[in-house]
Amino acid sequence: MSYYERHVFFCCNQRQNGETCCNDKGAGGMRDYAKKRVKELGLSGPGKVRVNQAGCLDRCEEGPCVVVYPEAVWYTYVDRADIDEIIEEHLKAGRVVERLLL
Repeated sequence: MSYYERHVFFCCNQRQNGETCCNDKGAGGMRDYAKKRVKELGLSGPGKVRVNQAGCLDRCEEGPCVVVYPEAVWYTYVDRADIDEIIEEHLKAGRVVERLLL
C-alpha cells in the first residue's frame, strides 16, 4: 500500500542556454499554488495527496508538465484555473482531465 493515495510531481527544471524548460513557464509558482490549494481543501497528508517538485521530467517542450501517480497521468497547464481543475476533477473526484493531457 502506498503512503499517499496520489503523488503529484511538478517539473520545476531550469535548463541553461535558453532551452525550453518548465520553470521558465512559472512551474515553481504553480507548484506552490497547488500545494497550498490541496492543503486548504484538506486533501494533503499521509494517505491523501502529496504535491512535490521534480527535477526534469523530460517533457518541457510540450509545455509545463505535471504527473499524477499512481495513475501516471501527465498534464500540462496554462494558469491557476487549469490547476484548480486538476485538483477538483482528478485529485478529488478521480476523473482524468482529458483536455489537459500530454
